[in-house]
Amino acid sequence: QVQLVESGGGLVQAGGSLRLSCVASGRIDSTYSMGWFRQAPGREREFVAGISWNPGTTYYANYVKGRFTISRDNAKNTVYLQMDSLKPEDADVYYCASGRRPYAGIGLSDSGYGSWGQGTQVTVSS
Repeated sequence: QVQLVESGGGLVQAGGSLRLSCVASGRIDSTYSMGWFRQAPGREREFVAGISWNPGTTYYANYVKGRFTISRDNAKNTVYLQMDSLKPEDADVYYCASGRRPYAGIGLSDSGYGSWGQGTQVTVSS
């Protein structure tokens, strides 16, 4: 059983920044890749960024590349998503997810992840 708890969402003006955190507990450790997804009402959940168990390996969706940075602190079992230069279209519920098994690569769709957090709302005003 894996538990993921996100925090850090909120309201920010366009051009501003937020940092999301995801604390993992349970049967999970640094051998699992982690990902961030987002979802707007009536739309499918979409991949934002992923970080591998392999140090230094990350992957980003094109629409956030250069603006968002994913990182992890294995000592704290925490994954972060630093979001800079936010745009109104970035407003969504953001979800943290953990890979299905150890040493798996970064999944680019939600089928690659086995556990999910409850989500944190990000609102960007124009």
